[in-house]
Amino acid sequence: MSDGAHRPRKRFGQHFLHDAGVVRRIVDAIAPRAGESIVEIGPGEGVLTGPLLERGAKLQVVEVDRDLAARLRERYRDTLVVHEGDALEFDFGALPPGTRVAGNLPYNISTPLLFHLSRWVDHLGDQHFMLQREVVDRMVAAASTPEYGRLSVMLQVKYRMERLFRVGPGAFRPPPEVESAVVRMDPIPAGRRPAVDAAAFHALVAQAFAARRKTLRNALRMDEAALAALGLDSKLRPENLAPADYVRVCEALATTTSR
Repeated sequence: MSDGAHRPRKRFGQHFLHDAGVVRRIVDAIAPRAGESIVEIGPGEGVLTGPLLERGAKLQVVEVDRDLAARLRERYRDTLVVHEGDALEFDFGALPPGTRVAGNLPYNISTPLLFHLSRWVDHLGDQHFMLQREVVDRMVAAASTPEYGRLSVMLQVKYRMERLFRVGPGAFRPPPEVESAVVRMDPIPAGRRPAVDAAAFHALVAQAFAARRKTLRNALRMDEAALAALGLDSKLRPENLAPADYVRVCEALATTTSR
């Protein structure tokens, strides 16, 4: 390790990106414009922070490691706002409307962090993240594929997503034991998203995929007639339903409950 380099901390799931070519591809994908608001999650040693600032972005960062936060404050004292704390507890609603989000997310908290961020889908702009490749595969997976699951459904009803490119372990210090990938998430405008009760939808999808090997009739606890009315075969399994199908099921259950 070179002098002055930060020692990665396992409890924070730290793997520092050092490949200049990968950094350039990520920044080019984000394509920051001068003066626009961006928040970076987990800036670490600032490998993305510097290039984003150089492009003129009005940048804020959320960093849980107090030593790294201190270094960033010192290095970018006049151009960077540093929020020291856990991104899982950060109020992204306090940022300017339309703030774009980027970061090399800690793999040990990536899924709960994605759910946390989705609470502000109507407030934030697009999002570009480096994540474990298997997580990205689940995020963008289509129905009836092995990777498709609760994360796929919950995100795809709110975002249009695209896996941009893969990144090998050698691009990081220390190298992780898994491949990584970069994903772009574009919020679907509120007027084009289904207006279902968020809590009810979350509960429905969680219930379905907790019993993903069962038939719909058993997993959703709906009779064949109710499923047939929605055009669904009761012998299908939860992984066979597209996000739009789950929306229709949720709406149907809400109607039945309200009677």
